[in-house]
Amino acid sequence: MKRIAIALSVVGLIFGGLILAQTQSPSVEQELIKLQNEWADAILKREFSFLDRIIADDYTTIGPLGNVYTKAQEITAMKLGWITVTSLVLDEIKVRVYGDAAVVTGRSTNKETIKGKDFNNQYRWTDTWIKLGGRWQCVADHMSRIPQK
Repeated sequence: MKRIAIALSVVGLIFGGLILAQTQSPSVEQELIKLQNEWADAILKREFSFLDRIIADDYTTIGPLGNVYTKAQEITAMKLGWITVTSLVLDEIKVRVYGDAAVVTGRSTNKETIKGKDFNNQYRWTDTWIKLGGRWQCVADHMSRIPQK
């Protein structure tokens, strides 16, 4: 009888500890949404060191016209001013987590200058994140422009 009581107490402590740990730390979904928003802020503020940290070295992005870029090409384009974003609002963000991998989808509304031309665009995007060395990094991105009415 004592063994059963002790076993139930141990199980209760374990589950109680797990519940407490979950309420004290942000969920993976919240963490990835936060990273997506920080990424948008870094683009606006031209904080390239932040982009360098969250974008994996083997990152590939596919732009709205089907162009494929590496991490270095994307950051260089921003540094040289070929792409300048003056407003970037994210919404409709959804996160699906698969262990140490996650897929994040959403919509962005951008005011941007691309090679000297001003645009107001909306995009649907998909980002693929992998947890590498204890931190999340984006390994792939795909954007599709939403046609304006």
